[in-house]
Formats: sequence, structure tokens, C-alpha cells
Amino acid sequence: MSLVSEFLGQLTINLSGDSEPKFPTVVPFENFDPEKDAARIETAIKTKGVDEQTIIEILTKRSYSQRREIAFAYERRAKKDMINALKGALSGSLETVILGLMKSTAQYDASEIKASMKGLGTDEETLIEIVCSRSNAELMEIKRVYKELFKKDLEKDVAGDTSGNFAKLLLALVQTKRAEPSSVVDYEKIDEDARALFEAGLKIKGTDVATWISIMTERSIPHLQKVFDRYKSYSPYDMQESIRKEVKGDLETSFLTLVQCFENKQLYFANRLNDAMKSKGAKEKVLTRIMVSRCEVDLMKIRSEFKKQFGKSLHQTITEHTKGDYQKVLLSLCAGDD
Repeated sequence: MSLVSEFLGQLTINLSGDSEPKFPTVVPFENFDPEKDAARIETAIKTKGVDEQTIIEILTKRSYSQRREIAFAYERRAKKDMINALKGALSGSLETVILGLMKSTAQYDASEIKASMKGLGTDEETLIEIVCSRSNAELMEIKRVYKELFKKDLEKDVAGDTSGNFAKLLLALVQTKRAEPSSVVDYEKIDEDARALFEAGLKIKGTDVATWISIMTERSIPHLQKVFDRYKSYSPYDMQESIRKEVKGDLETSFLTLVQCFENKQLYFANRLNDAMKSKGAKEKVLTRIMVSRCEVDLMKIRSEFKKQFGKSLHQTITEHTKGDYQKVLLSLCAGDD
């Protein structure tokens, strides 16, 4: 019953820690019946030509813990592993989404990070997006799950796969030293940090990256929001413009991602989704990753930021840029039009 104990471990951990409010599009299904769902999925897989629609309908409308229960019920019924059965029955982008949904959010993030560092070269874009946009509590959980899944420390893998200041920034984030938000607003410290950011960047020739890293990875988010506001009284540019002027490459992308997430995380993801669909031959990897990793976190809020920013709903944009079962599964995760 290792599957059951793994699931229970997952459940208890998920209930602790993170206090960020949730805005999911995928929520627990009422009148949930795992036995019935498992039977329907078994029939859908056995059907000649596979009934993808039923698989999509069930697995995108159940929470992660409910999907796990369906998997146990399936295993009891069919005497085989449901994930393997889904792998055999599905293919392409639909398979990628469905298998992603069979992982917890932390397991999915850990797997995506691992895949980004596999083989020759690193997929920095994925690494930056995940490490720079997750909260302290989420990163702690990712580290725990990473060790469990791959028998390796995330810190060691990141250190071995990146270099220079880019590596230092990612490692500082992975070490989860960020302060918790405080009810006391320390105006002196806000001013001190704003001035330090200015003096470490625009005021000198070159950039004192170490100062930027320590402030941006160790201060609480509400504190940093006030720091960036105060920063404008020292600098002719806001923090994002200053980053663009001071650093380049992966380091620039990482700092910008951090600042954008501190200011409005859901808008950051809305922009990522829009860019992914606008690019020639929609960047499916990015689209899939955001839809799967955020559907039980804040996709509802990402949807509303998307509409506000682009004057068009996420639902409509997905409809225009994708097709077939891949489109169906994404629209189902999107859960409605705005």
C-alpha cells in the first residue's frame, strides 16, 4: 500500500505552511464517487479508439486528492496502475497534461525542474519561472518532494547546472531564507533597503549583484513592495527598468521575474500565457506547465488578470491558438469564459 502512504504523506504536508490565498479553477468535486469515476475511466481506456472526452471530463474536474482516490479505486478494479494505463491510452499534448494532473503541484514542479536540468544544456526559462515565482512554503515543499522523487538535493543539482551570479540568485531562493511578513512596518529598513538597491546598481559603475540578491531573496514580499515604491525616490527609473539597465541574460530574466511576481504574480503568469500563445506555433510547453501547475492554486485570478491586461478572455485565446483534445483539456482546466 505504498501508494496510499505516499498519498497520505502528501495530504498532511499540503495542509500546512502556505498562507497565500488560493484562487483555483479546479476544486473538489461534490458528490464525489471514486469507484464510479474509476469504472468510467476504465471503460474509456478500453473503448476502441479511446474515449478521451470522458477522461478529460473526469480528471480536470476533480482535485488532486480526488484524482489519487480514483487511481486507488482503478488499481483495485483493474489490478493495474492507472497512470500506466493512461500512458498507454493517450499520446501527445493531451497525455502530457493528464499525466501532469496525476502529480501534486509540488511533485509536478519538482519534475519540471528536474527535466529542465536533464542532459546537455539547461532549460533556464523553466528553471527561472518556477524557482522565482514560488513562495517560501512552496519551495520548501518542492525541495522535500524533489529529494523523495530523485534521491538528490535540489540545491546541489541547481549548483551543478548553473553558474555565476545566476546560480547564486537561484541558490539563495532555493535556500528559502525569506522573512515572513510582519504586521509591523519598518519604514527605516524600507528606506535603507531602497537606498542600498540604488547604491548597488545605478549609482556605481557595474553592479553589486550580491546586495541585490540578499535583499530580494531575504526580505518579506510586503516589505519589498514598499521598498520598490521607495526606490523611485532615489532612482530616475523604477526597479524593473533599473534591472534592464544593470544586468543581462538569465540574471536579468530572473530578477525581472522576481520583481514582477512581488508586484503581481498572477499578472506575471497572464503575460507568460499570452507570450506562449502569441509565439509562432504556440509554446505548448509553457502553456501546459502554467495551466497544470496553477489550476489548483490561482488560475482563476490569472484568468481575470489576463482579461484585464489583454481585453480578451484566456478561454477565447486558448480557443484561437490550440486545437483538438489539447484545446479541450486546457479549456476544461480554464473552467469558463470571462
